[in-house]
Amino acid sequence: MLPISAAALAALGQATARPVRAEWSNDGGVTWTPVPFGSGQVTPDRTAEVRYAAAVELLSAPRGRHGINSVSTEIRLFQGIKVPRLDVEWIPAGRYTIDRLRRTRLGVSLDLLGREDIVRGADLPTARTIGPDTAQACAEQLLAEALPGSPVAWHSGVKADTQMPAFVVDEDRWAAVSGGTDSSGTSTGIADSLGAEVYCDARGIPTFAPVPTLDDPVVWEIPRHLVTAEPSEEETSEGLRNLWAVTGDSGSGGKVIGPVFRWDDNPDSLTYAGPNPVEDPLAPQRLGLPQVRVRTGRYSSALITSLDQANDVAAAQLANSLGVQASLSFTAVCNPAIEPGDVVLAEVAEGVWERHLIDSNPYTLGGVSMTCQTRTSTRRL
Repeated sequence: MLPISAAALAALGQATARPVRAEWSNDGGVTWTPVPFGSGQVTPDRTAEVRYAAAVELLSAPRGRHGINSVSTEIRLFQGIKVPRLDVEWIPAGRYTIDRLRRTRLGVSLDLLGREDIVRGADLPTARTIGPDTAQACAEQLLAEALPGSPVAWHSGVKADTQMPAFVVDEDRWAAVSGGTDSSGTSTGIADSLGAEVYCDARGIPTFAPVPTLDDPVVWEIPRHLVTAEPSEEETSEGLRNLWAVTGDSGSGGKVIGPVFRWDDNPDSLTYAGPNPVEDPLAPQRLGLPQVRVRTGRYSSALITSLDQANDVAAAQLANSLGVQASLSFTAVCNPAIEPGDVVLAEVAEGVWERHLIDSNPYTLGGVSMTCQTRTSTRRL
């Protein structure tokens, strides 16, 4: 969750105003110029390649080379919270590049994408070998060329000092940083090879973080009186994997790392894969567990160079593919500090509380509510 004071968090339901602030910059964020905000919506979404997107209308906005344009301009948004007896507290609502600009009678209408889009657009002009070096050095070299002067955040739990072998980046800079493949189909994403994810956060800072799980600490408890619409539940088995096989293979005939296997070993889970689906696949039949079904995922990367690293990747892949089949959509009082990947505790019925992982939480800037798309683990009833 983004920084927010305990007083503002506790008083979200009593907020007396929700002002919005918008600024633009043509020099990479060295200087920012305020511009009147008209209307708009922000869409934070962990399942999208670009985590933050927005659509806004800005009033009396200058245009052209020395004003707002679709080539060099970046936009920064803030959502304010005014609660009784406190000053306005400003929460970042994204830093963006302009995807599309339309002139309106009052100013400009903008479709905005997070700063990942800048990196995506900065393809390498020719294939290049990166490394050998640490994961941090390789990733920050690729990012610095596209986002000069930008810091890079590394959360605890991400092994930034992992040694990367030399690997070739064909063209796609962002795929090499996050989770792409080379021309032979071998995975080359630095973040994926660490069992992590990378995104630009609400402040526009490229961030490497562990894949979130429902075991992460709860950042916000949402009682029934803050839920403004009846929750909608949905189930699907799309994308479900309860067994992962991960290998490290450079494709050059060298030593293959692994495979390392990780599976859902919780007998109380609806997605239980059995006691050992790799070495004892007939155990469910022998133990009288006909409901056990194994859905296998495979991941291979030239950047995995040790069994420990392969185990981290397998754990991350498993965490990211379990629990996706039970989702909850609800509308609650807007908390702009919530980020995709946060774990919340929601009162879904009177006295019934569930842990949910936020996948997306779009909200109207200046509005009082937001819609949360979440997922939770599935448990056998």
